[in-house]
Amino acid sequence: MSHMSKNKTKLIARVRRLRGQLEAIERALEADEPCGAILNQVASVRGAVTGLTAELIEDHIRNHVADPDTDDDPERARGAADLIEVMRTYLK
Repeated sequence: MSHMSKNKTKLIARVRRLRGQLEAIERALEADEPCGAILNQVASVRGAVTGLTAELIEDHIRNHVADPDTDDDPERARGAADLIEVMRTYLK
């Protein structure tokens, strides 16, 4: 995914933050922290993974299917824009 190289630093930073969040969950489990606190941490990780997934899917659509901002075919551009919007809504 050569188009990812321009965002590679940002994407790797997101993955590293996720790793840190997962390690915090591991430490919380080892320390027998309250269930509610651990569940909140898990929910945060889930949200972060969902956000990363949405970004990767949108980049894929824009770079391998159609970019609604630059496509010369208005129907295909509108279809790509609709797909991106549905994906964002679905992954909220």
